[in-house]
Amino acid sequence: MGALDKIPLEANETKIDTWTVLYVPPKGGKYNGVLLVTNQRLLYDAKFDVSAKGLIEEALFVKWGSEALVVIPKARIKNVEVKKSLFSKKVLLTLDNSEVHTFDYGMLNIDPVAAAIQKH
Repeated sequence: MGALDKIPLEANETKIDTWTVLYVPPKGGKYNGVLLVTNQRLLYDAKFDVSAKGLIEEALFVKWGSEALVVIPKARIKNVEVKKSLFSKKVLLTLDNSEVHTFDYGMLNIDPVAAAIQKH
């Protein structure tokens, strides 16, 4: 799983599950990587190019050694919306700053991902 294996969980934090999904930041771009959902946070490990840092709020972009991760605390998620079409199943997260972060699971069932995000 790469960088996600190296990240220590916080006190009282438990892993729920992981998925390989596409991530679309609020200001565009599309990244393939692994989403780890815990009871407290979403951690996304993708091979970001340096330009991606400008597409994501500074507080969510975390360097872990040589790896770059997006970390979204569940406390900042104000809305979780599932959108489904024939070829695309997505979960859209609206944060407390009104930014919308999208995780796209392609044609696969997005419901378990959305349920894990909503679980505390």
